[in-house]
Amino acid sequence: MGDLLFKGLVIGILVSAPMGPIGILCIQRTLNKGRWHGFITGLGATLSDIIYAIITCLGMGIVVNFIEANEAPLQLIGSLVLAVFGYFTFKSNPSKVLQKNREGKTSYTQDFVTAFLLTFSNIFIILLYIALFARFGFILPEHSIYLIAAGTACIGVGAILWWLMITYFIAKLKNRFNVRGLWIFNRVIGIILIGVSCFGALSVILSHYFKFTIF
Repeated sequence: MGDLLFKGLVIGILVSAPMGPIGILCIQRTLNKGRWHGFITGLGATLSDIIYAIITCLGMGIVVNFIEANEAPLQLIGSLVLAVFGYFTFKSNPSKVLQKNREGKTSYTQDFVTAFLLTFSNIFIILLYIALFARFGFILPEHSIYLIAAGTACIGVGAILWWLMITYFIAKLKNRFNVRGLWIFNRVIGIILIGVSCFGALSVILSHYFKFTIF
């Protein structure tokens, strides 16, 4: 049992660790709004990760078939969501954010929900789970449903530990950023997110609808 629980922790960290859009968003919020806003952002992503882990456990074959049948529209939806987050990141004003922090008007609920939606829009994370489950032997015939449930819970624990660690270190470096530094950081991150989303959408349209590959 302990072996599967440990594997769950490792999988949770591996799924959360790549510095994709949600990692960038977590860093941005930690710098702009404080460590706990960044951590709550990570919790929103963790909830989505757990849901996808459960879905993967319940029907790996069905899930793969659904993704393959709807690959293009799912990728376009994910690119659109990413572009929206990039736009609002680009337009955000760090000085106003810091002022709201002092006035106590920031919302943890908003941080949680937006992070959840951004992560949940990336349905292809299921493919990562399938690969990791196969690699670590997470789902085997001899594993009971209760053992798998406990292992899945440990995936969430592993993700939470990762977000605690990353927000701690980013918060330690926060004093090196002034308002202008945050403003530039937001602009750069916003441009990166929008650029990635546009490239992703263009790649999907060309490859799936015009049968043309960029590379």
